Amino acid sequence: MSWLIVGTVPYEGFPLVEGPCALTNGRIRFRDHTAPVARGTAALAAAACLTSEVLGIRSPNVLLAGDIGRGDGSTLVYRRMVDRVGESAERLIVFHYLLPEVQWHDRILMGLDDLTDKPVLVADAGYMYVAKMSGSAPSYDLFTPDAGEIAFLADENAPHPFYTRGFLLQEEEQVPELIRRAYEHDNAARYLLVKGRRDLIASEVGILAEVHEPCVDAMEPIGGTGDSLTGIVAALIAAGRSIPEAALLAAKINRLLGSLSDPTPAFSIADLLPALPRAIETALAT
Repeated sequence: MSWLIVGTVPYEGFPLVEGPCALTNGRIRFRDHTAPVARGTAALAAAACLTSEVLGIRSPNVLLAGDIGRGDGSTLVYRRMVDRVGESAERLIVFHYLLPEVQWHDRILMGLDDLTDKPVLVADAGYMYVAKMSGSAPSYDLFTPDAGEIAFLADENAPHPFYTRGFLLQEEEQVPELIRRAYEHDNAARYLLVKGRRDLIASEVGILAEVHEPCVDAMEPIGGTGDSLTGIVAALIAAGRSIPEAALLAAKINRLLGSLSDPTPAFSIADLLPALPRAIETALAT
């Protein structure tokens, strides 16, 4: 299956890059350019590449540029997606860190909707925000929010995460209710994988499954572990797993990644990834 990761990396001057990616010597390589595996789209792509290798499937292509919050790199990525969307051959597209721009988003989604065979659409981070802001969340197949992000999806009145009501202050036990609200107001994808102390897989019918073990407290402050989960679940979908099955398995793998690494809070996601092949093999064997 041909599949694509779309996003940005937080490096000024990093050019628009389109094509295959690979993890080499602890860095993610995009054609002639490399980036450290810290967090964000680089961490997602690294986890996706490693998972693809273990599963024996084709690694993803990427479309990304550098953006330090000014929106210039995001605009380059948006424009390129609009230009190529009518010719898209990918069966799965994963949208990640992009500055939320509703007009660009809508042009891309319109092009995807016009395709005879629309790809599976996964969104996380900034692109999940713009999908909700545009009123198009149900057009997506999977969102991967954390507890704070599901609060934004649950708030039918919030035009931007900055304006989310007091849900953000709620305990994690409130997440099932926030999931219900998100679906009630058509602000959720077909499936949700909600990341937290309990990972919840849900659809409009309710909670389908949850994963809470192994629980590794040291994982909490490590940036990029949510990004790695999105990369893992995307690769599992690309390998042919159903979305609920992929989400459940990915949640188990990401937790095993922590327990097998024996991390401290000083770890980065790059320190965890060497254990990913064993985590995948362990989860598949159970």
